[in-house]
Amino acid sequence: MALSYDPLWPRGGDWPAFDTRADAILLGVPTWRTSLSPTGAHATPAAIREALRRYSPTLVGPPAVDLNEVLRIADAGDVHEPDGDEGVARAIARVSELSAASRLVIALGGDNSLTYPVALGAAATGLITIDAHFDLRDGVSNGSPVRRLVEDAPEGSAIDPTRIVQIGIADFANSAAYARRAADWGIRVITLDEVRRRGIDDVIAEAVEIAGAGDAARVHLDIDVDACDRAATPGCPASVPGGFAAWELRAIVRGIAADARVVSADIAEVDATADDEDARTVRLAALCVLELLAALAERA
Repeated sequence: MALSYDPLWPRGGDWPAFDTRADAILLGVPTWRTSLSPTGAHATPAAIREALRRYSPTLVGPPAVDLNEVLRIADAGDVHEPDGDEGVARAIARVSELSAASRLVIALGGDNSLTYPVALGAAATGLITIDAHFDLRDGVSNGSPVRRLVEDAPEGSAIDPTRIVQIGIADFANSAAYARRAADWGIRVITLDEVRRRGIDDVIAEAVEIAGAGDAARVHLDIDVDACDRAATPGCPASVPGGFAAWELRAIVRGIAADARVVSADIAEVDATADDEDARTVRLAALCVLELLAALAERA
């Protein structure tokens, strides 16, 4: 059904193609071929772009702020076939190019394997994940990007695990072996229960301090939407009942991205082909894009 038109109610999305510079740049990275569970995640970047048009780019304030008026936002299209060695190389090169021309690159996945090339392309020195899972598996899959950034990255570009923070790790969604690996490596794990006990603002402050440590810090934010409750995210193959509420995910995303050391983000593990009829999962992913842009606009 066609969306209504009102010249006084602008819609999100429909941003111009990337040219030379922008404050924020969207890039589709539709990884899916190494997913541990069947997925149609390669269809998700297009679905998120379409869902963005259901929302206004306006912060109500007061005063009200139109993100289109205070930010230069561009869309760089999609990386062609980003899976496999050649695809990963293409994604790294494209993100590197866009990072040099913007303040924030927003990668639309795709399964979680996109985190590896996007973080490398952005030259990240620290990593924050919002995820129910450690993603520390051996091999190459959507369950291994965090391990690969520590162990498999090219010389000089690996991320120090003591500058990795994982928010939302959930009971009954991981193995003891990978929990021990995270502990042995010095990764800061902030479980779902700890977030709710301490509060979002306190957790965000700790996360950006750890991941943003050091001179010239560059932080990548991985937003794995399956950290949310399955009722809110039926289009995430690995989401479980009891995860974050949609509002909690949005608040964490905006709070982290408000820090100027965050230079890139990815939105992962949404399968647009498996979503509910009301497209609630894809719509939440689109709102995460807008939260990232809102945070960028709010930076001092």
